[in-house]
Formats: sequence, structure tokens, C-alpha cells
Amino acid sequence: MTSVSKFQPNYAQAFDLLATLVAVVRTDGVVVFANAALEDVMGVSRRTIEGSALAGYFSETQSFQNALQGAQTNAFATMRYDAHLRRPLQDPMPVHVIVAPTDVAGEVLVELLPLEQQTRQDREERLIDQAQANKELIRNLAHEIKNPLGGIRGAAQLLQMEVESKDLIEYTQVIIHEADRLQVLVDRLLAPHRRPHVVGDVNIHEVCERVRSLILAEFPKGLRMVRDYDTSIPEFRGDREQLIQAVLNIVHNAAQALAERVAEGDAEIVLRTRINRQVTFGKQRYRLALELHVIDNGPGIPEEIKDRLFFPLVSGRDGGSGLGLNLAQTFVQQHHGLIECDSVPGRTDFKILIPLP
Repeated sequence: MTSVSKFQPNYAQAFDLLATLVAVVRTDGVVVFANAALEDVMGVSRRTIEGSALAGYFSETQSFQNALQGAQTNAFATMRYDAHLRRPLQDPMPVHVIVAPTDVAGEVLVELLPLEQQTRQDREERLIDQAQANKELIRNLAHEIKNPLGGIRGAAQLLQMEVESKDLIEYTQVIIHEADRLQVLVDRLLAPHRRPHVVGDVNIHEVCERVRSLILAEFPKGLRMVRDYDTSIPEFRGDREQLIQAVLNIVHNAAQALAERVAEGDAEIVLRTRINRQVTFGKQRYRLALELHVIDNGPGIPEEIKDRLFFPLVSGRDGGSGLGLNLAQTFVQQHHGLIECDSVPGRTDFKILIPLP
């Protein structure tokens, strides 16, 4: 029984970097190579998988046997179908199976895409694409607003110097005040693109403690902030001030959403840190990633804005600017990370994911 693939070692190493589950199978169905992602999902070593019949890991084997036969006879370039992958001591996992011949005679490439993971990756890709589109839109829009805004303010100042009527002066002052207010908004929109990325060693718990102290200073009564830290998380390279601002924006939003519970004295925000292993996000697979959860017991995010939560100028609170979460997502993405949100009435969980070295 052969347990060594004809693939070059560096080619096999490339498969180990993939987020998807990959196996190289002989046309008789025996696995000659299993990548790290498949090993992790199956919960057994690749030595156990290699040398065994891959069909035995499917709840229904006939479709896989047909795919192997088709690959052997060159009946198709690629075959796709849905199946259930059996795993020791775990529930079967629904997967999308892709079977394709390789350049090596007698070997077939089998790629397994967990359907849940595929859905999650699609959602993450949409978030990343939306954030990039938003960033370009904001930058262009802010610049287009800024130039005429300065002209409007300057004209109002000149007009104010010429008029003598008190009523007309009040009107010019309104124009100047509103122009200044819009200038502040434009500056906030452009702030993430102007500020340089200052990289240094970051301890995520120092970031959390800084945010915690700022929030408790603003909400000294009625709000309980719970620490749930994994102290084994190592330091990583990043912009400490950007991360403080990102976490602060999320926690501050949560505290404001808890206004009713703060008044009743039972508002709670949990700061939870964990390490996630072999995690995939942003189309890449990482050996280790930081998970920082900000969990509150508030009313939840309104259903009508859930899909637009990280869009600029979208807010679920009266008087909100709608810039805080957009800015937080921008700062986290500058650390190659991502922010996700899961919200139901009584529990909202913002999860910050940042790759670790």
C-alpha cells in the first residue's frame, strides 16, 4: 500500500497552505496525500487518512466512486457534487466535493469545501469588498465636499463683514456654523486615510484595559464590565492606538445601546479574548489568530441595518454619526483582520479577528 504521493514535496507544502480540504487520491480510491486542513477537520492525523480509502469517509460512497471512475476515463474535466463527510466522534459535515484529474498519471485531486465554511467565506469576502468600496467612496466624497465647503464658509465670512442688519448677520453665522460642522464630519471621514500606521508590540489586554477604564469613567454606575481573558495570548506587531480606537468604538456603541439597562443597573459588557487555531478569514488560512469578543446584553441590532452595519453613516441610534463601526473595521483590516457581528435581542457579540505570528 502506497502512502507517498508522486507530487513534489514543495507542491504538497503548497496544499498545506490552502484553507480548503485537499486530498490526492489514486484512481483505486486510496489516499496518498492529505493536507493540514483536512487533518484538522477530520480530527485525526494525516498518517491515519493516508493509505485509507477516501470513500469510507463519505456517508454515501457511490457518488465518489462514480467521480473516480469518470476521472480515470477522462469523462470530465471537473466533477462537483454535495456530500456528507464522516468524522470520528463528530457529526457528519456537509461538504461540496470537487474531483479533478491531475497531471500525475493514476492520481486524482479531491477538494472538499465545507458548506458552512463556504457560506462564511462568502460573507467575509462581501464584508471585505464592501469595506474597500466604502473606503474609496468616502475618500472621494469627502474630497469633493471639502473644496466647495471652504468656498461657502469664506463667502459667508465676507458677506458677514458687508452686511449691517443683525438678522442677516445671524443668517451668515448659521452658514459658517454649519460649514464648520460639515468640515468636522469630513475630517472624521478622512482621518483613517491620513493617519500613518505606527507599528509596535501590542498586548491586547493592555488595549482592553485602556478601553475598559475609559468606558467606566463615562458610565460609572449601572454598567458592569467583565474581563474574560486568555493570558497566554502573545504580543503581536500592530498599531496600538488604532486598536484602542477600534475597540473603544465598539464598546462605546455597546454602552450607549445599553442605556435602558444602565438606568436599571443590570447592564453588562464582556471583554473576552481567545486564541483560534487554523482559522480562515479574508481568503487566507492562519495558524493562529486572536479572537476578541465584545458581548453586551442590550436590545440587539435593528434587523433593518444588520447587513449595512459597517457602512459609513449607518447608525441604529438617534444622533449617531454612523462612523464608529466603519472606522473600527478600517483599523482592524489594516491589521489584516476582520470584524464580525452576531446579534439577537439580549445578546450582541462583536468578534475581532487578527492573525498572530
